[in-house]
Order: sequence, then structure tokens, then C-alpha cells
Amino acid sequence: MSEDGRKLSSLERVELAARNLGLDISIKRMEQSTRTAEEAAKAAGCVVGQIVKSLVFVNADTYQLTLLLVSGAHNADTGYIAVTYGIRLKRADIDRVRDETGFAIGGVGPIGHLVELPVFIDEHLLAYDQVWCAAGRPDSIFVCNPTLLAEKIGAKVIRIKAS
Repeated sequence: MSEDGRKLSSLERVELAARNLGLDISIKRMEQSTRTAEEAAKAAGCVVGQIVKSLVFVNADTYQLTLLLVSGAHNADTGYIAVTYGIRLKRADIDRVRDETGFAIGGVGPIGHLVELPVFIDEHLLAYDQVWCAAGRPDSIFVCNPTLLAEKIGAKVIRIKAS
């Protein structure tokens, strides 16, 4: 992201990224928290599976931050991901997440990061016509088509958990 992008608020970065990607979104600031999948689903009036959890990990081999977009109904099975896809993930330091994405935990969006991140998306999200994503703050979300989102951000579709 350009130096100008670093001066934008979290919401402005998400809006700018969406515009640059050709995603037509409308960010909704909610009166209640959208920090957890359950809170976001309640605020959006959707099922928990339609919530996109943006989970940031460190790739244990490259030390690069890696973004997993996971259905709110699932947890990322990092052991399964390592065995199945050869991607060894470990927990990321919250300060590093904020420094490199520009977002605090609970508000990390799938777009608008300060740095480029490899992105993997839970195949289960693609079963929905629309999903709800964090928009850079723990009280803000936007809705989009998950297939279009994955295409626009170059996310690799993977199974996030063992069946």
C-alpha cells in the first residue's frame, strides 16, 4: 500500500481497496460489537457460517503473515492444513498483525491491508451467495459475494478443517 494509504483510517483503507478491486461494497457501522462471529451474525441478521473470520497466522517456513478467511461456523485446523497443503502456520503476535495489516484483532478485514498477504479461503464460504466481512473496526462489516471476493483478492480455495 502506498504511503498515502497508510494515512487513511481502517474504514477508508477497506473502502479504497474495494474500489480498486472493483468490489461494490457498503460498510455498515453497527451499534453493537462485531468482534466475534456470533456477534457479527447477530448484527448482520445472518447465520454464523456466513461470517468471514479473517485469521492472521505466521507461515512457519517463510515467516510471512498469512491470511485465512474462515467461515464463522468453523475453526482453522492448522494441523490438517499443514498435512494437506504443506502450509505450517503458527499464531501471529498481535502487535505484528496490527503493524503489517493496519488492523487490530477483531477488525481485520479481507482487504485493505498495509502489506500484501497470501490469502486462503475456506471452501465452505463459497456455498453462500453472500457473506459478511470485517471492515477494519470491531463494529463495522460489509457484505459481498464470496466467490467474487476470492477471485478479486487471488485467494486460494482450501478446506480449512478435516471432515
